[in-house]
Amino acid sequence: MTDEPRMSAQEMIDRLAPALSVRTRIRAVAALLAGLAGTVFVVSLWWSEPGPLPGRTQLAFALFTVFSVAWAGYGGWLLTRRVPLFATEQVIAAWIALIASVVTTGLVAVIAGQNGTGLLPALAIGSLFVAAALVLALRAHTRRAALLRRMRKLTGEEEA
Repeated sequence: MTDEPRMSAQEMIDRLAPALSVRTRIRAVAALLAGLAGTVFVVSLWWSEPGPLPGRTQLAFALFTVFSVAWAGYGGWLLTRRVPLFATEQVIAAWIALIASVVTTGLVAVIAGQNGTGLLPALAIGSLFVAAALVLALRAHTRRAALLRRMRKLTGEEEA
């Protein structure tokens, strides 16, 4: 017998897995930079427009600003994590993408319907984006659930 202290399964998992992989850090930096760049671009374009803009144009600028800030916030949040995330970051990114695609599709469909410029193409293209985001969200939730099941099994919280 050795006098070394015994490590729990959770401590072993924490020591074996780095908090964030290089790939995850690169994705986080990309989301942060893209979000910040998008925010600066949209806000400066919005502020530089002459005269009062129509309400729906103001709404579009506001929504694109919110989406950009959400991606910047996501990237910043991800970079500050020092614990295993168990695919939480993928779930959050998928939900941001799903919400953005649904709202954008709705806005484009309303504008196309009001202008009479082709509601069907707007809905068809928007639906493709919504479907892709939905698939990513379902995949992220499934992956997270599998990782959490594996963690519970390794830590003894779940009977084998």
